[in-house]
Order: sequence, then structure tokens, then C-alpha cells
Amino acid sequence: MKKVIIPLAFLAIAALFCSCGNQSNNQSNNQSAPTDSVEKQEVVAINPSEYQTINTENMEEVCKFLKDCGYYFLATQDGNQPRVRPFGTANIFEGKLYIQSGKVKNVAKQIAANPRVEICACNGPQWLRIETTLVADERREAKVSMLDAHPSLKSMYSADDDNTIVWFMTNSKATFSSFAAEDRVVEF
Repeated sequence: MKKVIIPLAFLAIAALFCSCGNQSNNQSNNQSAPTDSVEKQEVVAINPSEYQTINTENMEEVCKFLKDCGYYFLATQDGNQPRVRPFGTANIFEGKLYIQSGKVKNVAKQIAANPRVEICACNGPQWLRIETTLVADERREAKVSMLDAHPSLKSMYSADDDNTIVWFMTNSKATFSSFAAEDRVVEF
């Protein structure tokens, strides 16, 4: 079994580097200094109801896969440098799939500069890649929902601090893969 898991993890990380990019680490680098190529970006208020989920059943399947994995890898772009780091948040709120981080982190600044990201998750012999655009949701109720879904975050984040940020996925395409079956692509 270890012979299968190691190559899958390597393929997942290699795929992320080839397709997009990201920063450092989700929790251990909370205090990392921003890179020169990423400037502070203001979050623009949006109306989440303007964004429609194509298929909620597909979205729920993707969310379950992410939660079952325990963590996944998020890739962003930092100038011309791809950045990849582990994430562990996934939550459905008001019919949209959300993730969370801190505004002071480089990942938040990179997403503000380029909201197109890619996510990769491995669960045993299967893996998932998600091509998506993230949209920041500044509403308190979206933050509360995320923190309630992930209570361990409450020691670092609050719905009322000026650091917590949640994004929902839009225009998303998820590819379920394994060595034993053909790829299956769903949209949500």
C-alpha cells in the first residue's frame, strides 16, 4: 500500500506545481512575512446570492472527499512563482463550498491578486483536483458557519476579528482520479 500512496502524493504535489502555485504552510507559517511580489489587497464586498452553484450534489461529493482526506493542498500564484500549502477547511454554507484562512497570510494576498486556484486532495488510492475561482465573503454569518464547522480554529480566529477570511468556490471543475478507473469530471 505504501508504494501506491507515496507516488499519489508526489503526483498530486507535482500536478499542483505544474498547474498553478501557492505559498507556504497553512498553520505553521501564520506569521510569515509577505513576499515582495504580493501587495496588500482590499477585499471587495460581494453578494454571494449573485453566484449560483451549478450542481449541489457534485459540490457535496467534493466537500465530503475534502473532509474525508483531513487536509488538501491549495495552489496559488505569487507573481510567476507557484505556491502550494496544506489546508484543512471545507464547509458548505448557503449552498456554496467555502474554505478559510487569515487575511495576514500570503495565501490571502495571492488569492486577492489572482482568485483562480487549484486544489488537490488524496484519499488512499484516489485523488481529486479542483480548478476553481475563489470569491471572498466578508459576512459575519459565513465566518461563524466556518468556525462552527471547524471548532479548533476558534483558538486562532474569530468571526469578529479583522483577520478571518472565508472564500466560496465558483466556476468549479473537479476531477476524481485513480490508477484503477477513468477520470470523472464534475462541475459545481
